[in-house]
Amino acid sequence: MYPRFSENLLISLLIIVHLTITIVADPQINLLSVGCSNNNSTNPSLFLANLNATIYDLKSQIYTSGGRILFATAERSNSSMPVFALAFCRGYLSRQDCITCLTSAASRARICGSETGGLVIDDGCTMRYESAPLLDQSTLPVNNFVCGNETDDTAGFDDSARELLRGLSLVAPQITGYFAAAAYKGVYAVAQCSPIVSQPICSVCLQVAYANIKGCFSASDGRAVDAVCFMRYSNEAFFSANYTVNLAAYFSPGGRNENKAAIIGGVAGGISLIILLVLAIVVFFRRLRRPDERLIGDISRVAEFRGPVNFLYSDLKSATNNFSKDNKLGEGGFGEVYKGTQKNGEIIAVKKLAMTQSKRAKASFFSEVNLISNARHQNLLRYLGCSSSSGEMLLVYEYMANGSLDNFLFGEMRGMLNWKQRFGIIVGMARGLAYLHQEFHVCIIHRDIKSSNVLLDDNFRAKIADFGLARLRPGDQSHLSSYFSGTLGYIAPEYIIHGDLTEKVDTFSFGVVVLEILSGQRNCDSKLELEPQYLLESAWKLYEENSLSKLIDKSLDPNEYSLEEVLRVITIALYCTQEAALRPNMSQVVILLLGEGGPQFELARPPFIMTPGKGCHNAFSSMASSSRVTKHFLSNLVSR
Repeated sequence: MYPRFSENLLISLLIIVHLTITIVADPQINLLSVGCSNNNSTNPSLFLANLNATIYDLKSQIYTSGGRILFATAERSNSSMPVFALAFCRGYLSRQDCITCLTSAASRARICGSETGGLVIDDGCTMRYESAPLLDQSTLPVNNFVCGNETDDTAGFDDSARELLRGLSLVAPQITGYFAAAAYKGVYAVAQCSPIVSQPICSVCLQVAYANIKGCFSASDGRAVDAVCFMRYSNEAFFSANYTVNLAAYFSPGGRNENKAAIIGGVAGGISLIILLVLAIVVFFRRLRRPDERLIGDISRVAEFRGPVNFLYSDLKSATNNFSKDNKLGEGGFGEVYKGTQKNGEIIAVKKLAMTQSKRAKASFFSEVNLISNARHQNLLRYLGCSSSSGEMLLVYEYMANGSLDNFLFGEMRGMLNWKQRFGIIVGMARGLAYLHQEFHVCIIHRDIKSSNVLLDDNFRAKIADFGLARLRPGDQSHLSSYFSGTLGYIAPEYIIHGDLTEKVDTFSFGVVVLEILSGQRNCDSKLELEPQYLLESAWKLYEENSLSKLIDKSLDPNEYSLEEVLRVITIALYCTQEAALRPNMSQVVILLLGEGGPQFELARPPFIMTPGKGCHNAFSSMASSSRVTKHFLSNLVSR
């Protein structure tokens, strides 16, 4: 008795090497994930010089490599600013395509500036660097899955993808180089691990990748990515048939006994083997019947591979003490947020969505869950899972003990942030938005960037929160007029007046929040009885009078910052609030912030505040008077 997937799978895989698939050369530079360490080097110029030299070494090694798996490591260790790096390409890429992919990855890593660690994952390659030796584990986890479009033949395609990927997750760790590719019934798939990791780490990573990628099985293609491993499937060939491995040889009589033994746990002997195989098959097919389950057991042991979890309502109810008022953290336009403590002691934040229980609402809920679970970045609030079994729709996030940024600017903690912390928060926000706009596989526009939607972790790292208002930008459209959302004072004028929705809407809001951070003033306080001055109007007036220093928060210690540096950042903030066509994208903002200069030209005051002294509410009233959608829009605005 031998382990097997199914007779059809064995037969199909035995003849796969005879298939002829013509693939056009393609470096596959589609970006899947990018992350930075958030630790700045003390000597940026030296670190970047060493990093550039190390990346050059990586590409040189791959260019001269004679192996099938294109992989290289390089280092500059004899320096006060050491760099250790690795790069590897998918096993089906040509040498030239591999170098092209790594060149693209190196370019994308520039967003990390002089930070001492970075990770870029493209469809075709992975590049990683740190300031310390790379260990046999994932130190920059990005466990994530990315799904394509829905397929027409869901049932048949799902079954084929499930069987094929399960086989690859078992076989790839047993192959030298940790790479395996195969095809089965119109499904093409690969599984790969970083060549520097141990076999057990590779196995665990691919098991969790398989559990995560199952969330894509109704789609025509999907990917699961991590700092350690990579898994992908598609209904179209993306590799040549000569790169496929005969998976059947690992499960058929007489085929690679040592690998079979390793796959099923290293157990030898007839009776023990049969018992274990029966148990494995039972567990395997139970998992097939429950495609949405995650490998909780594996995840709890290897935290860096943690993926989204379906929580039980009863567990969340218990964790929040029945959603008691004492556990309530806050309330937003889309529901209440509660602090919860799980049985293992982990503290979480539970968002109880205020939504109708219609089919459309539930569909929107699951669409939002799918969206936020795919968006992973160090400057985005980490989504842990959801629950909808009780009829109530709950989202679970990591808990931020420091709360939201607005409390440190206008609340009880006012004046507690120094210049270094404020600048770090600004850069973190910019990076998070750049990821949503330019680095994620689709463009996500948040639409409600404000200080209360920026949370702070224990190290005061910015975490952009509240994706309840985020929406996908249509593939070839930017004009939306039927649905509006946002917060008065932060919304870009073109969105109010015309309903034009582009990523530049978030750029505008970012600029306003930066002005709040640097001035310690609310952009527009609707709670004041008297007409308050609009912060953006004040900032532009001071810019034109060459008196921007008057805007700086008086609670900042002048001995802790360079006046020139603060004025440069204020100017960048104003750059972000110009007319949409003149605003930078967020990737450009990151580069400006981490550089030494600001915009090298005169800025232009936006037309909607051309008249001095309008005040906060009058400024928005003037915008509304020319709007085609004024009444509908203003009725949907959240004014806080």
